[in-house]
Amino acid sequence: MMRSLWSAASGMIAQQTNVDTISHNLANVNTTGYKSQRTEFKSLLYQNLQTRTTTANGENKPIPAQVGLGTRVASTSTFYTQGAMQASENDTDFAIEGEGFFSVRGDDGNVYYTRNGSFFWAIGPTGTTLCNTDGYPVLDSNGNPIVVPDGVMSSNMRITSDGVVGYVTAEGTYTAMNQTVGLYQFTNPAGLQKLSRSLLSETAASGAAMNELTTNGLKRSNVRQNYLEGSNVQVADEMVNLIIAQRAYELNSKAIQASDDMLQQANNLKR
Repeated sequence: MMRSLWSAASGMIAQQTNVDTISHNLANVNTTGYKSQRTEFKSLLYQNLQTRTTTANGENKPIPAQVGLGTRVASTSTFYTQGAMQASENDTDFAIEGEGFFSVRGDDGNVYYTRNGSFFWAIGPTGTTLCNTDGYPVLDSNGNPIVVPDGVMSSNMRITSDGVVGYVTAEGTYTAMNQTVGLYQFTNPAGLQKLSRSLLSETAASGAAMNELTTNGLKRSNVRQNYLEGSNVQVADEMVNLIIAQRAYELNSKAIQASDDMLQQANNLKR
């Protein structure tokens, strides 16, 4: 009975984490570029109630007598499926169609990755630079910031579906700048470390970032100007998962109550 108390308690703790994950998904249902997550579970150790043999000759039983000790959270998986394309009137809004990630340089000098293409032109030390909402410069395929050339209005900047950066002159002529928006892929994107502000960092589990422009064998992503990639969270699915998690939590609490009642009955035997 004491074993059942701890097993049911582990189930309640695990389901609380599951509810936390579902709540996080619902909270980010309108976050640009957000990818839904799911809590995975695994069973804990098993204890042998009887040995595997029934006779002194060491004959094996057909099945062992074991009992489990509950569950725990194994991981939180992220699903990088394509989000819905949402039209925008902002010329610095970009959506990725494919498996790539934008790259930005943080204040600490490290490179981070994101699917959030809500960018702005900001005046910086090197000129008018394409930045994200936190002011981090967006990098090209060579790791350099994308800066508006002298004498060119930021409103005249253009980025093609291949990520090529250019601008339109006063005469209406398009001129390429020999720069391409940096798009990167990972062998295991689920292994990326999730940070705040929709940023991701490279880890050993994700593998090294692979530049789509220079890495052979990668299917290149498309950049859609005047679009944003919406969250891939499905509200109906999350609500169903929330109900299932709530019922599982309730069942574990009932198991604790049943174990407590059994202990009470055992204590009352002396009366």
